[in-house]
Amino acid sequence: MENALTARDRVGVQDFVLLENFTSEAAFIENLRKRFKENLIYTYIGSVLVSVNPYKDLEIYSKQHMDRYRGVSFYEVSPHLYAIADNAYRSLRTERKDQCILISGESGAGKTEATKKILQYYAVTCPVSDQVETVKDRLLQCNPVLEAFGNAKTLRNDNSSRFGKYMDVQFDYKGAPIGGHILNYLLEKSRVVHQNHGERNFHIFYQLLEGGEEELLRRLGLEKNPHQYHFLVKGQCAKVSSINDKNDWKVVRKALSVINFSDSEVENLLSIVASVLHLGNVQFSADEQGNAQVTTENQIKYLARLLGVEGSLLRESLTHKKIIAKGEELISPLNLEQAAYARDALAKAVYGRTFSWLVNKINKSLAYKEMENPGWRRSSTVLGLLDIYGFEVFQHNSFEQFCINYCNEKLQQLFIELTLKSEQEEYEAEGIAWEPVQYFNNKIICDLVEEKFKGIISILDEECLRPGEATDMTFLEKLEETIKNHPHFLTHKLADAKTRKSLGREDFRLLHYAGEVTYNVSGFLDKNNDLLFRNLKEAMCNSENPTINQCFERTELTDKKRPETAVTQFKNSLSKLMEILMSKEPSYIRCIKPNDAKQAGRFDEVLIRHQVKYLGLMENLRVRRAGFAYRRKYEIFLQRYKSLCPETWPTWDGRPYDGVAVLLKHLSYKPEEFKMGRTKIFIRFPKTLFATEDALEIRKQSLATTIQANWRGFHQRKKFQKMKNSAIAIQSWWRGTLGRRKAAKRKRAVGIIRRFIKGFIYRNYPRCPENEYFLDYIRYSFLMTLKRNLPKNVLDKSWPTPPPSLQEASQLLRELCMQNMVWSYCKRISPEWKLQLEQKVVASEIFKDKKDNYPQSVPRLFLNTRLGSEDINAKVLQVLGNEALKYAVPVIKYDRKGYKARARQLLLTQNAVVLVEESKIKQRIDYANLTGISLSSLSDNLFVLHVVQQDNKQKGDVVLQSDFVIETLTKIAICANKVNNVNINQGSIKFTVGQGKEGIIDFTSGSELLIAKAKNGHLAVVAPRLNSR
Repeated sequence: MENALTARDRVGVQDFVLLENFTSEAAFIENLRKRFKENLIYTYIGSVLVSVNPYKDLEIYSKQHMDRYRGVSFYEVSPHLYAIADNAYRSLRTERKDQCILISGESGAGKTEATKKILQYYAVTCPVSDQVETVKDRLLQCNPVLEAFGNAKTLRNDNSSRFGKYMDVQFDYKGAPIGGHILNYLLEKSRVVHQNHGERNFHIFYQLLEGGEEELLRRLGLEKNPHQYHFLVKGQCAKVSSINDKNDWKVVRKALSVINFSDSEVENLLSIVASVLHLGNVQFSADEQGNAQVTTENQIKYLARLLGVEGSLLRESLTHKKIIAKGEELISPLNLEQAAYARDALAKAVYGRTFSWLVNKINKSLAYKEMENPGWRRSSTVLGLLDIYGFEVFQHNSFEQFCINYCNEKLQQLFIELTLKSEQEEYEAEGIAWEPVQYFNNKIICDLVEEKFKGIISILDEECLRPGEATDMTFLEKLEETIKNHPHFLTHKLADAKTRKSLGREDFRLLHYAGEVTYNVSGFLDKNNDLLFRNLKEAMCNSENPTINQCFERTELTDKKRPETAVTQFKNSLSKLMEILMSKEPSYIRCIKPNDAKQAGRFDEVLIRHQVKYLGLMENLRVRRAGFAYRRKYEIFLQRYKSLCPETWPTWDGRPYDGVAVLLKHLSYKPEEFKMGRTKIFIRFPKTLFATEDALEIRKQSLATTIQANWRGFHQRKKFQKMKNSAIAIQSWWRGTLGRRKAAKRKRAVGIIRRFIKGFIYRNYPRCPENEYFLDYIRYSFLMTLKRNLPKNVLDKSWPTPPPSLQEASQLLRELCMQNMVWSYCKRISPEWKLQLEQKVVASEIFKDKKDNYPQSVPRLFLNTRLGSEDINAKVLQVLGNEALKYAVPVIKYDRKGYKARARQLLLTQNAVVLVEESKIKQRIDYANLTGISLSSLSDNLFVLHVVQQDNKQKGDVVLQSDFVIETLTKIAICANKVNNVNINQGSIKFTVGQGKEGIIDFTSGSELLIAKAKNGHLAVVAPRLNSR
């Protein structure tokens, strides 16, 4: 704990006892605020834990956190719920004395969650066995069941406990939980029939409707809609977004099976829950005499079946009252108001008694099974958990708040007594004089409430039991008459004129230890009597429902003694609780709610000041600080602060007592600042401890520097020595390794050289052991050279020269390589490019080494056509019809007689060559009539298409000139299948003019292209030679 003192300005102190201004409520709340802001929700007041609800999940309840607090001294770690739980558990085991943990606070402060966390801590950290695991599961699973039947949504809390709970957990000599027992106090039965606006009935009703299976609800006669039931809509808050009733129902059903409820017991229990809802829907009307009559017969049928009673008997019991006077039974009809009271009283009685039965059933499940060994029981110990309502002050305070605040008065009285007692015992054990402590003794208030004959409880019971017309106002008048002079009691009648304005005529005010509370007496007598008409009780005693039968025993009908009132029952159970708590070593957890809106991070100072006051935390702090603020064993104190004195640092060889004395003398402690006990040192003022802690923080810096310097020096020397030894070892090993490698390498090299020389000598012999190494090397060397110098493409004809022994293999490899390159090239080629190549191959076959201008055409791609569809007249295309046009090119046609040049278009279809002049087809040559194609070997572009002369349609051979002669003739040769009919002539070409006449074209080489008619009547063509052959 001392470790956190240096950060006290930011996060406050972990123990309020160390507050310098411990009497200031503002300083107390400011310390709470600092810690809450840093998500530090736990703070001590000595051994008391103050817990502030964070309204969010904090990662401080994991298995790692449990292990951190397990078996650790109380003040060695930061404040936590687990520290309280572990400290109580260790005391229980080491001292073999029963313990109890008292958890208090107002609704929404986190009491129920704290109880769950403590049970989870014991479930995880205690020893384990199969039997123990069963008990652990049942201890944990009883919580959701009790919460379902005993908790409800209120304005302050969505899961508010509406009953007080004390749970005993029994441990064996090994420290394992082996059993448990639960006591419940003052269930708020009035909630069954009435809820304030914004509040709900007990959770189980909504869970059953929301999560129950269709078949179950049908058997119980229920609908899923909670708005159908009068007992569930009083608060107008049936649905709550933050509560998942369906999931909670699954948890409760699972928990009931774990706690060992049979299916029939669960069915009976749910039948009772359903019967309460049906009771709420029972309606009455008045007959002519004003007597009540049941108008909802359907509800009576359901109730009769669920409760196991006769319908007529139940109807009669709800509308009539049985009175026994002088041994005679009288049946009196009820009016509407009385019938409604009887119905509500039955609902409350059924639910209240069922809750008590449920607790008893859980207790049987948790009960410790006696072993055969009679000494076993004596070796077990008990740890109690008290989860009880805190001090309540509402705008309207009634009978329930009176009982709750009376309970808190008794707990405060016990708390102060036990705190003073433990302080006094510690002082006496240490031989330090006890100094009387001034504190408010609330015995005067407890006596005001519970004193025989004159206390409020006695007067209330007397008023309930006396004959005559007793009312809430007669009770108030009796109070004014009996205790009017008590300094802590006040009414409207007894108050002065100023105070009377704040008190109604039906109010009385008590000055509790936590402040003034005004109670309204309306309903005090009815709630205290808690009467159930005799005929209703008889009907329940005759029930065939086993659970109802156990709740309403027949002995009640024959017992002439009047049952105890509610407040007397509560007083007696509270008295037994005080006896239980007095017999145990107590630990305390005080829970605080930071705001009413249930928002994380919001700190409402007014609300917290109110709770600090009502929880008596300042009173507790005052008692704890009346003597000494800090106390520690000598060994712990000396171990922590010995570095502040040269004589005790680094070690002290004498007694711890003497070492602490030397240390305090060196620190110049004044006599009034401390006392030396038998085993502990007591420091009176927090500022003295703070000064010591600050000095230690400064000393730590110099110590850290010295320790770091020494450690670094030692560490570096060790490191250097280790590195040196390692270097020597590595060097030695490496030298040996290098030597061995070098020798092995030389030996291997000699062997290789010998084999190589011998192989060279036998290289021309057939393969034998003498030359196989050399031949393999030659083969390998060639293959590696080949790998590095493979041809890059099919045109690359390079190939490494092979050795004689690999001539054949080299040739095969060369062929394979070429095939592979060709295959790869072909695989990559596109259909368009393939067509291009096929045409180029045909062109090469026809013109290569024959036509002078062929080499210039090789790099130029052949196009699919040289004329677009827009260049050809539409009429021509229409005449051609369905014939596919494969190629089109502009040409020049020379007349057969005068050789006059005329522009034409040459079209290739799938069947013929077509010559077109603008929109007119001049000549059509079917491929079948095309006998050949002639052209010169020079660079001119003229060619002649020879046709069959017997065809009358033809006028003779056609002389044409094309700028793309190689492309055009290749296309014609392919389309007409006349590749072998292309003639390349030298000198001259003869062609048929028509009617048996012939024409001649003479070709000569010259400097430039010239085409003209010669004097001899021939067509003379002069063409330059582009390539020498």
